[in-house]
Amino acid sequence: MSTKDFIEKDFYKVLGVPKDATEAEIKKAYRKLAREFHPDANKGNAKAEERFKEISEANDVLGDPKKRKEYDEARALFGNGGFRPGPGAGGGSFNFDLGDLFGGGAQGGGGAGGFGGGIGDVFGGLFNRGGTGTTRTQPRRGQDIDTEVTLSFTEAIEGATVPLRMTSQAPCKACSGTGDKNGTPRVCPTCVGTGQVARGSGGGFSLTDPCPDCKGRGLIAEHPCLECKGSGRAKSSRTMQVRIPAGVTDGQRIRLRGKGAPGERGGPAGDLYVVVHVGDHPVFGRKGDNLTVTVPVTFAEAALGGEVRVPTLGGPAVTLKLPPGTPNGRTMRARGKGAVRKDGTRGDLLITVEVSVPKDLSEKARDALQAYRETTAGEDPRAELFEAAKGD
Repeated sequence: MSTKDFIEKDFYKVLGVPKDATEAEIKKAYRKLAREFHPDANKGNAKAEERFKEISEANDVLGDPKKRKEYDEARALFGNGGFRPGPGAGGGSFNFDLGDLFGGGAQGGGGAGGFGGGIGDVFGGLFNRGGTGTTRTQPRRGQDIDTEVTLSFTEAIEGATVPLRMTSQAPCKACSGTGDKNGTPRVCPTCVGTGQVARGSGGGFSLTDPCPDCKGRGLIAEHPCLECKGSGRAKSSRTMQVRIPAGVTDGQRIRLRGKGAPGERGGPAGDLYVVVHVGDHPVFGRKGDNLTVTVPVTFAEAALGGEVRVPTLGGPAVTLKLPPGTPNGRTMRARGKGAVRKDGTRGDLLITVEVSVPKDLSEKARDALQAYRETTAGEDPRAELFEAAKGD
C-alpha cells in the first residue's frame, strides 16, 4: 500500500462501520463480510476476491488498536489526502518530521497497514526537504500472507499443530536478492536510492509515490538476473508447522507475527494471517465458550428422576442427576467440560434433555401405560393452555 492509498482509503467505509465503532462491532462486521465475499464461496468471481482483499486490508488496520490509532491520526492530519497546516504555518518550505509527532522510527515494529514501523515509517519522506537527505537504500518489510486451514471440531476445541504450505515472494537465490546476475546493482538515479519520488501538491511540500524506475527498491540492475528479471524477488514455496491455539472459532482470522514473506535488505518479515474453518461434530455443538449436546432420556427417567451418563468431548463421561418431573427440553450444565478460553479455563457443557418416545412397545409395557393413562384420566395438561388462549 502506498502512502497515498493509506491516507485516502476509508477503511471504516469498507467495513461499513462508523468511526466510533467498538472493537466488537468491527470484528462482527469483518466476519460477516468475510463470509459473504470469501473466495471459497465465490469461485471464479474476481470482483468478490478483490472485495475480500479490501475487507482483509481494512480489518488488518482497524482490528489492531495501535494501527487504528495511527490510521485515525494520519487521516485527521491529512484529511482527504491533503495536509492541513496549523496556525502560523505560513507559506514556503518548512521542516516538519512526522516521526517527531508520533514517535515513529525506521526500526520501529508493527506499524500501520503492514508497513513494518510506526507512523513515522509510513510517512517517512512524505515531505520534500529540498534533497538534503542522505542517499541510502532502506530495508523493506516482507509482504503479509493470507492463507486458510480447515480443522476438525475437536482440533478447534483442543488446539492443533498443522502443516501449511505457502508460496510467497522471497529474495532470489540466483542473485542473492540483488536483482543483478553479477550481484552489483547500482543506486537508482531517479530516487537516489530512497525508492520514492516526490509528487508536488503545492503549499511548499510534496507527497511521495513508489519510484516508477526501480519499483520502490532503490536499486537498478545493470545486468538483470535471468531468474527474477532484475526484481531481486522470486516465488518461494515452503511448509511451516503452525500452532493453532485451542478454542478457535469458525471464520476466525489468526495473526502470526513475522511468519510472512521475508524482507529485503535486512527488513523484517511480514505477518501470516490464517483464516480458520471448523468442521461439524456428529454429537456436539458449540455456543460461545460452551459446548452443547442433546441427551435422550426415557419417560420414566424424566418422570421419576434418575442418573444418566453423558459423553464429553475427548474425556470421560459425566453423570447427570435428573430430578423427578424433569420436563422435555430442559438444559442442565456440566461445568468445565466446554471449550478452552483465552485464559486457559474451560467453558461448560450444556446438556439438553430430550424425552424419547418408543416406537415399539411390548405387550407388558403397553398394558402398564394403559393402566397409567386410566389412573391419570382426570388430569388435563392442556387446561391452562386453553385458559390462557382466551386472552384479554
